[in-house]
Amino acid sequence: MAVTRLFDILDYYSKTYNKPDALAAKEEGKWKKYSTQDFQEITNNISYGFLKLGIQKQDKIAILANNRPEWNFIDLGVLQTGAIDVPIYPTISEHDLKFIFKDAEIKYVFVSSAELYKKIKIVSADIPGIKEIYTFNKVEGAKHWSEIAELGRQNKDEAKLSAIKASIKETELATLLYTSGTTGDPKGVMLSHKNIVSNVLSVSAIPPLDDIDNTCRALSFLPLNHIYERMLTYLYMYLGVSIYYAESMDAIADNLKEVKPEIFTTVPLLLERIYNKIIATGNELTGIKRKLFFWSVYLGLQYEYDGANGWWYEFKLNVANKLVFSKWRDGLGGNVKAIVSGGAALQARLAKIFNAARIPAFAGYGLTETSPVIAVNRNAQGERMFGTVGPVIPGVEVKIAEDGEVLSKGPHIMMGYYKHPDATAEAIDKEGWFHTGDIGELVNNKFLKITDRKKEIFKTSGGKYIAPLMIENKLKESPFVEQVMVIGDGQKFAAAFIVPSFVYIKDWYSKQGKTYTSNEEAIKDINLIAQIKEDIEKTNKTLAHYETIKKFELMQRPWSIEKGEMTPKLSLKRKVILENNKNSFEKIYS
Repeated sequence: MAVTRLFDILDYYSKTYNKPDALAAKEEGKWKKYSTQDFQEITNNISYGFLKLGIQKQDKIAILANNRPEWNFIDLGVLQTGAIDVPIYPTISEHDLKFIFKDAEIKYVFVSSAELYKKIKIVSADIPGIKEIYTFNKVEGAKHWSEIAELGRQNKDEAKLSAIKASIKETELATLLYTSGTTGDPKGVMLSHKNIVSNVLSVSAIPPLDDIDNTCRALSFLPLNHIYERMLTYLYMYLGVSIYYAESMDAIADNLKEVKPEIFTTVPLLLERIYNKIIATGNELTGIKRKLFFWSVYLGLQYEYDGANGWWYEFKLNVANKLVFSKWRDGLGGNVKAIVSGGAALQARLAKIFNAARIPAFAGYGLTETSPVIAVNRNAQGERMFGTVGPVIPGVEVKIAEDGEVLSKGPHIMMGYYKHPDATAEAIDKEGWFHTGDIGELVNNKFLKITDRKKEIFKTSGGKYIAPLMIENKLKESPFVEQVMVIGDGQKFAAAFIVPSFVYIKDWYSKQGKTYTSNEEAIKDINLIAQIKEDIEKTNKTLAHYETIKKFELMQRPWSIEKGEMTPKLSLKRKVILENNKNSFEKIYS
């Protein structure tokens, strides 16, 4: 059957595959599973229920929730009626939430928890357009999502729903995604069915999955509110891959061992934490086991694709895989065939060591405005290169502008910014090229390499331009550094705010027989400061003189989404961080 609208993927999924666990999530400590038939039936009942409530085409319905099957039911139930869903991050500020509710003219809201329900009740008090708030968890005094499904079950109108579905064109608006951005009010990105479906079909042949026995599984934990994980959810459905939702970020390690997935998506920060935990475990070893562990790590960091290091290296790597890396694979469930990393740059050293350990980790690249994938590395000879985000996917065009900006064109490019024709015209030129705001290059005229954000490049008082992202990624190769922001716009030299890796430092203290008291005390430790300074100097040797980090200040806590210092996809809000750390800035440049 032809798949042109997002809900066509559900029809295709239920008719092509017979999965007892199409969707699964933990409830009271046990995995609750929904078959493909359950998925289709519940979604249809949601659609019938919405129609009974009087939902019209183009009405806006918001979802603020953690990843769970109910998210999918509402999402596709909305889309089948021609209404528009508006996913919103649960951690969003009240100011941005009010703005989105008013800007999108939200009619109904779905939330996961009692805490979110209370927050929405307060925020929506002066927004008369909101008709009702439904919850996924049982919350006293609140309407439960299942009431809509039951309403639909009692008022099935298959002819009406079929007619509405048939009337929906692939070019129509499907979803409105508000990008938090690093400055100003959020902008609504308008994505059509065609935008997202084209992306699903373009990448469908890339995952190295061979589901012969109908048991292929994905573990999902990145927010469904972002187009990255959401598009991949549609892709899993199209490929017949069961989707298991992690209980929480803290439970990912346990869920990986339980679910034993073939694939999952992540961001570099989480891969870095996995790697640091593995290294911390290695540090606890003694004698020959410790030597063997770090010999394997060193070997893995030298890894190159396709046997480029020669037969002797490959022989040693086989030994390391049998004796050491096999335990790493077991820690991730033992079945992983692909980890796709996006949202930020994946350091080459991380990609190398995971691939050396036969845990294929691939960097990809895209934006909300591009539905999202533009390029991705693949598990095939000649289709991957460390330090890049891989080849451009089929059906998508990329070119590099004279100033180095990455431009893209194709069916994946958004319809535009909601109610912002000027911003749309600024982002998409007259020839249809979308200006990404990222600086990059095409290596060997094939592999896309992103070097920085155009707006984040700054100039020192000496007139030298500095690309902070590249330097930050190098600095984060130190196990003592978790987050870093390079500063120096208009100043005589570049400097850095650094958030130490407190988890790693606690372990470092323990091995020295020292007691870790607090983050505040740790960042004053002259030995820690000296260690980080030493690692900075190593990075400085790889930089031009004007790029080198002359001074740094240690931060006593990680930057977070909740504090407004990071976007939901974990990009730094540089202006906010600078504003919150004026004293540290003055200390560096006084």
